[in-house]
Amino acid sequence: GTLSSKSSKSSAERQIAVERFIGKTVVVTGAGSGFGEAIAKRFAREGASVIVADIDLVRAERVAAEIAADDGKARSVRTDVANAESVRAMIDLAVSTYGGLDVLVNNAGFTHRSGPAWELDEAEYDRVFATNTKGVWLGVKYAVPVMRAKGGVIVNTASIGAVAPRPGVTVYNATKGAVVTLTRGLAVELARFNIRVNAVNPVAADTPFMRGALGGDHLPDENRAALIAGIPLRRLTEPADVAAA
Repeated sequence: GTLSSKSSKSSAERQIAVERFIGKTVVVTGAGSGFGEAIAKRFAREGASVIVADIDLVRAERVAAEIAADDGKARSVRTDVANAESVRAMIDLAVSTYGGLDVLVNNAGFTHRSGPAWELDEAEYDRVFATNTKGVWLGVKYAVPVMRAKGGVIVNTASIGAVAPRPGVTVYNATKGAVVTLTRGLAVELARFNIRVNAVNPVAADTPFMRGALGGDHLPDENRAALIAGIPLRRLTEPADVAAA
């Protein structure tokens, strides 16, 4: 079953699950589809109040509505993670709506079309770094002042490409390598405030994000086969896998 399906868990399982994040406020960026949608829904199913942030407000509103339909708590907001005022407004919304911030998931990401690094357009280079790397820093910049009083958790979605880059998406992989380094540095820097910082490095998934990188509305069989060949489990990542992590 799907994460938003009430029939996907027994009553006992649901009761155990929802106890972990009751009373907690969670912000998830890029939550209108793919990994972010699954993450937002998983937190909501476990009792959290969730800010569903996405640059596409229609998608964010859909996810928030589906969480509400599953008896969860969610509020949608249009957020451009590369824009400081947009990120500030997102964090302010969490505080004003739910009274604080316990978890920030910096999940929003952008990738350039697959191709040789030397053929990448400069504007596209700037955009991928602004979204994937600056976006994480901006989330931290505005979340930490809120979290410092009682601690919190920051989780950054990086990529397996940060440590095992594939050809064709070299600049994207570089942004994710930067996210891993940011995560390690922040973990040390913020430990004294009881703020834990971690990164998740997913492998490829059949999501709108991946299809966009390949320039199509579906993942071609040859691309799917090539991706799976390099994955020990011999299957693509599912958004639910990342949410569980």
